[in-house]
Amino acid sequence: MSRTVQWDDDLRADRVADTFRKLFGGSPDGVWAAPGRVNLIGEHTDYNDGFALPIALPQTTLLAARPRTDGRLRLHSAQGDGRVIDLAPAALAPGAVPGWAGYPVGVVWALAEAGHPVGAGADLHFDSTVPTGAGLSSSAALECAVAVAYDELYGLRLPRPELARIAQRAENAFVGVPCGIMDQMASVCCTAEAALHLDARTPERHRQVPFDLHGQGLRLLVIDTRVTHDLGDGAYAALRAGCERAAALLGLPALRDLPAGELPRALDTLPAELAPLVRHVATENARVAEAVDRLLEGKVAALGPILTAGHASLRDDYRVSCPETDLAVTAALRAGALGARMTGGGFGGSVIALVEAGRESAVGGSVTTAFSTAGHRPPRILDAAPAAGARRLGTR
Repeated sequence: MSRTVQWDDDLRADRVADTFRKLFGGSPDGVWAAPGRVNLIGEHTDYNDGFALPIALPQTTLLAARPRTDGRLRLHSAQGDGRVIDLAPAALAPGAVPGWAGYPVGVVWALAEAGHPVGAGADLHFDSTVPTGAGLSSSAALECAVAVAYDELYGLRLPRPELARIAQRAENAFVGVPCGIMDQMASVCCTAEAALHLDARTPERHRQVPFDLHGQGLRLLVIDTRVTHDLGDGAYAALRAGCERAAALLGLPALRDLPAGELPRALDTLPAELAPLVRHVATENARVAEAVDRLLEGKVAALGPILTAGHASLRDDYRVSCPETDLAVTAALRAGALGARMTGGGFGGSVIALVEAGRESAVGGSVTTAFSTAGHRPPRILDAAPAAGARRLGTR
């Protein structure tokens, strides 16, 4: 992590701790940070036991926390409506906590369900710079901040992949979004200056792949289209169900197990509505492998065509793009981006664009102009760099 990011996080930690004192009286036991993420390549592969290549973002959710002894769970968000949400953990059940609070509360529930001693309650204050609804895993940042804080507060000493599983279970079983484990693994396990090569079937075997953007004169732009998505609306679940049905018809444990040489035969045997899903998952896993090879060779610019091919697959086979993300990709490429694609679950959200240093303004301006001409809201454009995963911050 750069000194600038660390300094900014420490300053934010002080402010979050001060707000905690005003809200709850007394100081927090600590302040923890968990980042959002962008996925370089490997979309909709994790719930098919496949592969992905995410990085953590400098944008983080900060959590100031302190245990309680009366069983109450009190939550407040600087991005919320100002209310302190006061709950009794013993009365919690999946679906019982609507809105943003369901994600952190779900982690407490999932830890308790797994038999960990976390039922004494806590005071929790959140402050986030991860854009919501942008496909940058703001929900996973909420979950993982709680997971790492509770792990330390209650002396659980769980391995990082297990914390990711707990956070994923919170989103799957408590909130009701059937996501894979990539977002949570990225938030807790990424390291600075690297991409996380994730095998979703065995997350414990993840590895860090050097991702030297700045050293090779490159930048990664994140273009938030400001088209918000709600992955709990059923579309995401329908895609996952389609993949699981296709795997069952092919006699496979998961689509990850389809050999590349058997893809043409498999596509010929599947119902027409399932074949494009299978083609995307199989080719996307291959794109992850190719991207890892290029990074290990130090050829970061060679990711460009891989990103663009991934977007075409998400647009044409998986059909999770939208006019705004397609326009952002087209405008970025027209302005000289080396590659671009939508990232995240889809139906809106963000696009990433790999650009040469010095071309950021030209590419960002091209996208902004294209959005204005089409009558869309101006996009938000961030300069991303691979950052560290969830961690405790110092306070003064």
